[in-house]
Amino acid sequence: MRETDDRCRLVLILPPTEDIEKQAQQLEEALGAGDVATVILPQYGRDDQQFQIAAEHIVPIAQAHGAAALIAGDSRTAGRSKADGLHFEGSIEDLRDTLAKHTPKMIVGAGGASERHKALEIGEAQPDYIFFGKIEGDIKPEPHPKNLALAEWWASMVEIPCIVMGGNEVASVVAAAETGAEFVALRLAVFEHPEGPAAAIATANALLDEKAPRFNA
Repeated sequence: MRETDDRCRLVLILPPTEDIEKQAQQLEEALGAGDVATVILPQYGRDDQQFQIAAEHIVPIAQAHGAAALIAGDSRTAGRSKADGLHFEGSIEDLRDTLAKHTPKMIVGAGGASERHKALEIGEAQPDYIFFGKIEGDIKPEPHPKNLALAEWWASMVEIPCIVMGGNEVASVVAAAETGAEFVALRLAVFEHPEGPAAAIATANALLDEKAPRFNA
């Protein structure tokens, strides 16, 4: 077992960009700098063809570094790009249908857990993980207090792993890890870091090594 398997790990969310070549290079730098469990690629405003091109750039890079590559929303793009899975946000009924179609062949995780009742409904569908926060929710340095509270509540009572959205500063991983969440997601904290993505990932992992609770302690 890797040391990182016993504490909160990083999830990277790709920000919107028109320069996918540059983003692919940034991702390569980030993943080469330390442990990352998962990379999530959202569609944002891209049309289907642009999204497919982006996925075909990003998925192999993530997988080459041992990170799971997830596509947010589009199962066709996920299949064509040979991604590891889907990040789903939608109705409970559509989530159940997506899980029935794609698991266990693909990872299917679920967002949209805005409060406890909705989180429990999502949990009953048995996704591979639940995501607390919004993909574009890193608008402040720290994670949103509501997401931290939900993650702490969830991690204390449910076995399905959770991801909590971090803030736009790397140090936000500490507050996220202290909830007991298995994963913390970063976006702008990595891709807009003043010293570059590699420095952000190295710093985030160092903070988690030092301060994150150990699950088996």
